[in-house]
Amino acid sequence: MPRTSKRKSAPPNSSSVTSPEGRSVSIKAKTKGMEKIDRLFNSYANNSLGMIDPDGIEALCSDLGVDYTDVRILMLAWKLKAERQGYFTQDEWRTGLKALGVDSLSKLKKALPELENEVGKSSNYEDFYSYAFRYCLTEEKQKSVDIESICELLNLVLGAQFHPQVDLLIEYLKVQSDYKVINLDQWMNFLRFCKEISFPDLENYDASQAWPLILDNFVEWMREKHS
Repeated sequence: MPRTSKRKSAPPNSSSVTSPEGRSVSIKAKTKGMEKIDRLFNSYANNSLGMIDPDGIEALCSDLGVDYTDVRILMLAWKLKAERQGYFTQDEWRTGLKALGVDSLSKLKKALPELENEVGKSSNYEDFYSYAFRYCLTEEKQKSVDIESICELLNLVLGAQFHPQVDLLIEYLKVQSDYKVINLDQWMNFLRFCKEISFPDLENYDASQAWPLILDNFVEWMREKHS
C-alpha cells in the first residue's frame, strides 16, 4: 500500500520544510502503525483464505465483548466498506482501522461508541441503512432479500429508533403472503416511512404519493387492525 504524500513539496525557503530526519520518523511511525494493524488482522485471519472469515469475526466479537449479531459489528463492516458478508479482506481492514485511528484490540473496543455516534449522524445514517441491505446480498446478481432476513435486519438497524413502527411492520411482513422478498427501493422506503409518517395514527400517509405498494398494504392492514 503506497504511503507517499500526495501534497506538493513546499518551496525550499518555506518555513514548513521538514528535515529529512523528521520525514523519516513520520514514515517509520506510519509503517509501525500499519504493522500493528496487520498483526491484529493476522491474529483473526484464515491463513489459507488470506482474509478474516466468519470464524475470525466471531473470535473478534468475543474479544471485543460484543455479540456476533450486535449492530456495532455491522457498523464496523460499514466502516471497513466490507463487500462480502462475514468476511474482511486485509485492504478493507487496513482502510477501516486507519480511518478509525486504531491499531489494537483495546483501541478498537474504545472506538465502538464513537462509531455508533458517527453512524447516528443524519449525514451517515441513510448510507449505513442502505449498506445493511446490500451487505445481505450474498449471491451474485442478487437484488432482493428474503422476508425472514429483512425482519431480523429491520429490528437490528431500526428497532432502537422506531420500536413501535418496526414491531408492527415485522408483524405485518410475517402474516402477509404477497411478498416473499424485499428489494432495495422498498427497504429504503421503510426508513422514509418511519421518519416521515406520524405513528400510529398515520394521518399524513397519502397513498397517492410515491410509496411502494407494500407500504400501502401495510397502512391498510394497520387501519383495519385498529378500526
